[in-house]
Amino acid sequence: MRANMVALGVGVAAVCTVPLAITVTADASADVLLSRRHAVVASSAQDSARAGAMAVDGDTTTRWTSGADPGSQWLRLDLGRAQAVTRVRLIWDAPHARTYRLQLSANGVTWTDLHRRTGGDGGIDDVKRLSGSGRYLRLLATQRAQASGFSLRELQVFGPGPATAATPVTTSASVPAAAAGLATSRKKELALQLVSSAENSTLDWREEFDYIEDIGDGRGYTAGIVGFCSGTSDMLALVTEYTRRSPRNKLARYLPALRAVDGSASHRGLDPGFTAAWKAAAADPVFRKTQEDERDRMYFDPAVTLATADGLRALGQFAYYDAAVMHGMSGLREIRAAALQAAKTPKLGGDETVFLERFLDARVREMRTEEAHSDVSRVETAQRTFLRAGNLDLNTPLTWRVYGDRFAA
Repeated sequence: MRANMVALGVGVAAVCTVPLAITVTADASADVLLSRRHAVVASSAQDSARAGAMAVDGDTTTRWTSGADPGSQWLRLDLGRAQAVTRVRLIWDAPHARTYRLQLSANGVTWTDLHRRTGGDGGIDDVKRLSGSGRYLRLLATQRAQASGFSLRELQVFGPGPATAATPVTTSASVPAAAAGLATSRKKELALQLVSSAENSTLDWREEFDYIEDIGDGRGYTAGIVGFCSGTSDMLALVTEYTRRSPRNKLARYLPALRAVDGSASHRGLDPGFTAAWKAAAADPVFRKTQEDERDRMYFDPAVTLATADGLRALGQFAYYDAAVMHGMSGLREIRAAALQAAKTPKLGGDETVFLERFLDARVREMRTEEAHSDVSRVETAQRTFLRAGNLDLNTPLTWRVYGDRFAA
């Protein structure tokens, strides 16, 4: 149930405020290759054949290709232990980054720039005589050359070594929970279940593709896995994308009506057949996949990107995502701005627990401005409970209550 929508790309400005290290690109002495077949976490991947691990497999015929959604994308490499980094070699595919940053971190949470590039022209970027150290290296790509995304054939990191033993490229287990947060599939699934407990009163969010009703909150029909609303633009965006993927779908005929009622609680042009058409469309695997993709594009990815840029771990990332689902990304940013009046984010040197307390305070105040959302149990007996237990990484088992129902995971 959301009030607003916003374009992707949030959080990039916050990521880019870290101090810039001095970099000189000149010849460097021979170094040891530190990166081959080490664990990689990617912000997204086009498919499993173009996953992040393909950028460190030593084979230039394979590649990592990000998803096509707008906004920044990144690769995070675990070097196994703290390493001095003196050179990074990037072998781009045609969809390269015009602007990117190379960053280092000791813990995978707080990042310092090692090098930045603007006006990139693809091909091979061989950046030498770098000076920095850290266990984790991140390529943060912020401006693309092609709309299709970013594509990198190899990421090679060099330093004096010695190199550590290669870590499995098929898992992100070597990345600490604080670094990966909701980027791991297990933690993301937990976050989706937590949101579903509030949005749909069940942990099985995959059973809610066909859900649709007017809950009387002034946002028209609420439907699907995160409560897409006919009055808040996201249902319109969803059906538009579904129609792009499957032009002759059962909901396409309602696009003019969805455009007309956007921004209101009206059902005009939707009744009486829209709810039946929605339920019928939910049997289509294309529509189910579109719901998942639009959830991630509009809410999950930008919220987690913003939280990660603020230095927040899994609980904070989930708190941002849940706020985005209910209030939209613009509403999330307003709640965050209110919290910043009382506390600093970890990225700004603040205490994570204190900041999240103030963020949840601001969230509760915002919820109580709407009668339909005046029950704040999804914060007070769920997120606040985890926070006061010190569970910043959302480690299971978890128990919580939402709207009178008890859940466990």
